[in-house]
Amino acid sequence: MIIPRPRALDSITNAFSTHPIAALLGPRQCGKTTLAREIAEREPSTYFDLENPVDIRRLSAPMTALEELSGLVVIDEVQRRPDLFELLRVLADRPKNAARFLILGSASPYLVKGVSESLAGRVRFIDLTGFDLGEVGAEKCGQLWLRGGFPRSFLAIDDSASVAWRDDFIRTFLERDIPQLGISIPAETLRRFWTMIAHYHGQVWNAAQLARSLGTSENTARRYLDILAGAYMIRILPPWFENLRKRQVKAPKIYIRDSGLLHALLQLDTFANLQSHPKFGASWEGFALEQVIAALQTRDAYFWATYAGAELDLLVRAGGKHYGFEIKYADAPGGGRSMHVAIRDLRLEHLWVVYPGHQQYSLDDKVSVIPIDSVPSIKLASRK
Repeated sequence: MIIPRPRALDSITNAFSTHPIAALLGPRQCGKTTLAREIAEREPSTYFDLENPVDIRRLSAPMTALEELSGLVVIDEVQRRPDLFELLRVLADRPKNAARFLILGSASPYLVKGVSESLAGRVRFIDLTGFDLGEVGAEKCGQLWLRGGFPRSFLAIDDSASVAWRDDFIRTFLERDIPQLGISIPAETLRRFWTMIAHYHGQVWNAAQLARSLGTSENTARRYLDILAGAYMIRILPPWFENLRKRQVKAPKIYIRDSGLLHALLQLDTFANLQSHPKFGASWEGFALEQVIAALQTRDAYFWATYAGAELDLLVRAGGKHYGFEIKYADAPGGGRSMHVAIRDLRLEHLWVVYPGHQQYSLDDKVSVIPIDSVPSIKLASRK
């Protein structure tokens, strides 16, 4: 079964209207290759998969292999050949460049040295996650939350098969994918750290506490966090600061980006087990937060909190304006003092309360309660 992903396809098409190179980035197995092959079938194209020994040999002399090509050139798992980035810069700068390059990567530019520097001004980055609610439909919300958005996990024949796939994914990621990036950390050490992060999911980062639990230094704990974030496994949600006479939280929040992987790390294989777990509310918060970020296609996302107790789960900036999101697992969430403090202090244009129900209603002119299945239809003023 193939689930259409028109928004991602449009993003790639739009990228080529302004740049000779488009970089489709996201975790392994999130559907990048399927998208790339769908695009490649529409026009003359050449495909290189750097996990295929035949394609690796084809690129043994990369200039010879690439310089005469025209049309669309797709290079999958490009992080395995960082030496190609400088060559792509040369090819993209040719006066009569006849090729467009779509490169697919499973690590962020910050983790693969040289991407941003070599291709600055020539590449447009497009982030891809697993399936989101706008793609699978509102009726599949519970399944998407429990299993996560990785296509093979979400589309598994039953929950047991989904759990097995996620367990295998975690093992392969730690034992094969991380070493391929040139990172030498024992798989069990990184798995232990990743599992600890799952137990801190939705909390403010505390390097000292994590380091003590892991028996290592704070710098080492931060390095492990950056590695997992760079491989799209963890979201580091930065804090937002205002010039206020209030003590504001200055450390980021940390989330496991895919709810299915969070549940696998916590060994939660059924919805009943999830409902009885202490991380039930935090799991919903992280799931809903990822749906909002995916729907708005934004990188300009933060949280806000003060030591006096005021907080905002998600702050998004667009068109010079601020918009807020509170995430509640409740039948009929209401307002609260914290929301009004956030609206006033952060000068929010509007605040949405996202919950798992089905009715949409207003609390006042600046606060709306919306079901999570309405998140894909949210339009910010600058995006209309």
